[in-house]
Amino acid sequence: SVNHRYLDVNVKLPKKLSFFESAVRNLIKEYIQRGKVDIFITCEDFNEANFSLKYNEELAGEYLKYLQQMAEHFQLENDIRVSTLSRYPDVFIMEEQDNDEEELWALLEKTLRNACEAFVETREKEGENLKTDLLNKLDEMIGYVDFIEERSPIVMKEYRERLETKVKEILEDKQMDDARIATEVTIFAEETVRLKSHIEAMKAALTGGGTVGRKLDFIAQEMNREANTILSKASDLAISDTGINLKTDIEKVREQIQNIE
Repeated sequence: SVNHRYLDVNVKLPKKLSFFESAVRNLIKEYIQRGKVDIFITCEDFNEANFSLKYNEELAGEYLKYLQQMAEHFQLENDIRVSTLSRYPDVFIMEEQDNDEEELWALLEKTLRNACEAFVETREKEGENLKTDLLNKLDEMIGYVDFIEERSPIVMKEYRERLETKVKEILEDKQMDDARIATEVTIFAEETVRLKSHIEAMKAALTGGGTVGRKLDFIAQEMNREANTILSKASDLAISDTGINLKTDIEKVREQIQNIE
């Protein structure tokens, strides 16, 4: 299997087992909810009594009738022997005996479940390592956000000054809407609060277990949006550098989330 936004199951079955494809897909869904999964099933029958020889008497009679007509028409000796006639196409046919479907499915189901359980066990081990790595990155991101919040009074002061200057240039006087400026400054401050809440939501989803891949994907997009807003409003070099580190970690998290069911 490889990562995929949804569950995409591709089943390769021998012709004699093709009627089990739907059952195989349903069984896989019990173990896997997300990912592109390729399943290859082979079957080798060691039962010697699984084939029988069929004699097509009607076809052999047709061969013999036309051979006799040919001998009479061309005035040739009719030298047809049993051994010769038996070698004509489809006089003898090797047929495979029908298998008991319930017996076959019982064998196939057991094999599939064993494979799925081993597969899930491996995924869980890899998932634990991935969860640990993601939680570490999220803790690191919390540290970046804490740093931005500590620096935010300076940034907010500079931001307010820029806004005041801009408004003065537009109005060409000293009368400004302080409420509007306060609102703009507050919007910047709220980004860090929302970003921190998204990080905590992702940590809770990771530790809560279950099928969370798509949910984490959505949270990561929201985190990226908040980080972009912070960077666009920050004029402080230290904040900008921290914001870039924050975005880099978010991108790493987004990539790893693709491997989470």
